[in-house]
Amino acid sequence: MELKYHGIQSPLHWKGSPRAIAFDEAGIREKLARTELPCYVVQDFRGRIGLSNEGELSTDGKGLQLLAMAGALPPGQLGDATFREDYKLKYAYKTGAMANGIASEELVIAMGKAGLLGSFGAAGLVPSRVLQAIEKIQGALPHQTYAFNLIHSPNEEALEAGAVKLYLEKGVHVVEASAYLALTEHIVHYRVAGLSRGADGEVVASNKVIAKISRKEVAAHFMQPAPERFLKLLRDKGKISAEQAMLAAHVPMADDITVEADSGGHTDNRPLVALLPSIIQLRDEMQEKYQFEKKIRVGAAGGISTPASALAAFMMGAAYVVTGSVNQACVEAGTSEHVRKLLATVSSTDVMMAPASDMFEMGVELQVLKRGTLFGPRAKKLYEYYLRYKSIEEIPEEERLKMETQVFQRPLEAVWQDCIEFFRSRDPEQIERAEGNPHRKMALIFRWYLGLSSNWANAGTQGRAQDYQIWCGPAMGAFNDWVKGTYLEDYQNRQAADVAEQIMQGAAYLYRVQSLAMQGLGFPLGWERFLPKETKIEVSFGL
Repeated sequence: MELKYHGIQSPLHWKGSPRAIAFDEAGIREKLARTELPCYVVQDFRGRIGLSNEGELSTDGKGLQLLAMAGALPPGQLGDATFREDYKLKYAYKTGAMANGIASEELVIAMGKAGLLGSFGAAGLVPSRVLQAIEKIQGALPHQTYAFNLIHSPNEEALEAGAVKLYLEKGVHVVEASAYLALTEHIVHYRVAGLSRGADGEVVASNKVIAKISRKEVAAHFMQPAPERFLKLLRDKGKISAEQAMLAAHVPMADDITVEADSGGHTDNRPLVALLPSIIQLRDEMQEKYQFEKKIRVGAAGGISTPASALAAFMMGAAYVVTGSVNQACVEAGTSEHVRKLLATVSSTDVMMAPASDMFEMGVELQVLKRGTLFGPRAKKLYEYYLRYKSIEEIPEEERLKMETQVFQRPLEAVWQDCIEFFRSRDPEQIERAEGNPHRKMALIFRWYLGLSSNWANAGTQGRAQDYQIWCGPAMGAFNDWVKGTYLEDYQNRQAADVAEQIMQGAAYLYRVQSLAMQGLGFPLGWERFLPKETKIEVSFGL
């Protein structure tokens, strides 16, 4: 196997020790992988093509012919440098906040100790459980950055308000805001309550917001200052000061915008190559309009699970990348071994859309795994019932009996009693709104199944495997294809920080290979791939 060259001859020559040039396959691969050093492609006097990470260039015609070259670009240079600096990170890489604690304390802590940013999946959890996670993560990461999810809850506003109150009280300074259709009083409260003026006179935003969006109209809300109507409301309630309300005019609602493409969970299934450039252009327009001191960064999520997909996002201008589905298959994820083992077998086509529990009545869907579970088809059937009938009683008796036996595995009236007990402590208004409203009551009963199905998957509940709701995007299948035949093919070897390391190292490697290929260097089959190699993950304490 040897290198080929089909480019335009360079006027430059290379000078250095002949011993620094590799002509054999193993040596060339090693030179390519040293992305922290430059790479020179030279041709010796015998016509052989080799690579070196050393030497100097000259224009005097002396030395070996230089065919191509690539500058040093270690993985830590990919993305936006200010993202790494602001959050004290090794790489411009973050793990998403998979709800119900799937993005667990263990996952966030493992990422933090590796110098990476993890976001705890607080959505769907009661305040006491979120408080437990805050205390555990803060205890384990005293100097590193971490984030907590703040999810928009249009049907359970008390949850969103309670989360903000808890985050402000416990000093959680980074939130990942998700599922927002528009701004709310609560997200504005979190953002503005952290504003102050620094010694140099600049506005300091100690409460950072990373907003996850998939639509331009939603992104626009987070790319502008907080609306005056919310500022007035918060001032009247005594939740922010007059000075903070004034400072709010000088900062956008979010520091970072995560563009979510075809992901697991809530998604619009939009292609990243179309969505990301559009949102970046919108950011530029907003920056020109408002002239913020710090420009909003735009990152990419949805479909990111391999070196190639990460590099593609960075080359389109992403400030950082976010992984989701792939982390659920890692040992630190707050889900069952059954789910992790199943995820390691899926292909990119083993996913489907199904009704979402938190926005069921609105017809919002999320992407789930369809392999090894019947949750998707069963959830869709429930939504069909919701659209067709106005109450449980209207459902034909045969259909209702089938539903109770196969899906709920208990009488629907017993399910309703569970709903009453559940919302009594969580959000009593939900039950009050259902009284005298049979259609609303039906929705809550159906949401019982949609909500618990994720918990069953996380806990590995026996007898419920066919009802497991497993959020998953096509990225999971792409990851499985990439790691096939390597140590990461075994689900028990998958650690979130190691996966991140491999993706970022691989992205830097692929950048080098593609850079040289575009200069005319032809690689043997297989050399343009990066395969994971077992490495020891360095632990960073963010000091």
